[in-house]
Amino acid sequence: MKEGPDIAYIASLIGDPARANILTALMSGKALTASELAQEAGVTLQTASSHLSKLDAGGLLRPRKQGRHKYFSLASDDVAHVLEGLMGLAAGAGHVRKRTGPKDARLRKARVCYNHLAGDMGTHMFDSLVSQGYLRLEADDLVLSETGTQFVLDFGIDLDALTQARAPLCRECLDWSERRSHLGGSLGRAFLTRFENMSWIKRDKETRVISFTRTGQQAFHTMFPLEEM
Repeated sequence: MKEGPDIAYIASLIGDPARANILTALMSGKALTASELAQEAGVTLQTASSHLSKLDAGGLLRPRKQGRHKYFSLASDDVAHVLEGLMGLAAGAGHVRKRTGPKDARLRKARVCYNHLAGDMGTHMFDSLVSQGYLRLEADDLVLSETGTQFVLDFGIDLDALTQARAPLCRECLDWSERRSHLGGSLGRAFLTRFENMSWIKRDKETRVISFTRTGQQAFHTMFPLEEM
C-alpha cells in the first residue's frame, strides 16, 4: 500500500447510502440523536448505531452526551466542506436522487450549509463582497481587505473573537446547487448568526431551508448589492 492519507477509507465511510443520508442530515448544523438519524437514513436504530460508530471512529462525527440522550454532529467545518463539494460534484454530473419540487426550489434559494448561508442568496452575498472589494484572493487564500474589515465591524460582527477561533476566518465553499462559491469559515457563520439575530431570516426546523422575511430580503440586497450582468 502506498504511503499518504487513506482517502479510500474516508470515501467508503461517506459512500454508503445510509451513512451519506446521516451526514447530509447533519449539514443543517443541528445535533441529532441516533433515533432521529435512523429515521433520516431509513434504517433501524440498531443499524444506525452501527453506522454512527463507524463514522465516529473515522473522525467524521462529534458525539456529545446530554442527560439521557446522546447527540451527534459533524466533527468540523472541514467535514461539511467536503460534503458540500461532493454534493456539487454529484449534481454537476447529473446524479440527483429525486425530482425537483417546491422544497427543492426553496433549498436552492437559501439554505444552511452546516453553519453558513448557501444557495442563490449565499453566492449572491459572496459575489457582492468580492465585487465591493471586501474579499479578495491572495495566493489562493481568501482574505478580508481593510475596507472589508470595517464593513464587518460596522455590521456588528466581533471580528476579534473570530480571528481568535481555530476555524479559518474566510473560506470558499463550492455551492452544490449554484456550482459557484459561497462564504464559509467563521465569518460565514457570523454573517448567518447576525442575519438571524436581526430577524432577517427564519430557519425551517425540519429542513435546511432558510426563509428571508420581506424586510430582511430588502435589507440584504441593500447591504449586498450586485450589478446585473
